[in-house]
Amino acid sequence: MSARRDDGPAPGDGRKVRLRLSELRRPPRRDWVVRFAFGAGVSALAGMVSVLAGPRAGGLFLAFPAILLASVTLIAKEEGVRQAGQDVGGATFGALGLIGFAVVVALTVTLWPLWLSLTIATLTWAVLSLALYAAVTRLRR
Repeated sequence: MSARRDDGPAPGDGRKVRLRLSELRRPPRRDWVVRFAFGAGVSALAGMVSVLAGPRAGGLFLAFPAILLASVTLIAKEEGVRQAGQDVGGATFGALGLIGFAVVVALTVTLWPLWLSLTIATLTWAVLSLALYAAVTRLRR
């Protein structure tokens, strides 16, 4: 049994979300290679499925969060299970926002100029994802 490190902030502990570009240098290059290889592998699989079973089936595989699985595994190993869980939560909020993006595009792409449809869809994704994060954070307090 290995010891795990859960020293990241707990959800709803009052800490603000911050962007720290310097953190991108922290993971070893090996971890970046694993993430890239896993993502490329899933994308290649989606391409093969598209050729064999058609674009609709291949599209389902493109929706697979390829990098998330590799990232969560590495985060759990390096930073602890709690931090990996927080990353999964953030990915979930982003994925739900992406559903909002898809709905907006599906409803507007034939009615509005493409740039407007994609702009409104992107804003929908951002607002929905952040609103879900804020709501869950507030509920956990």
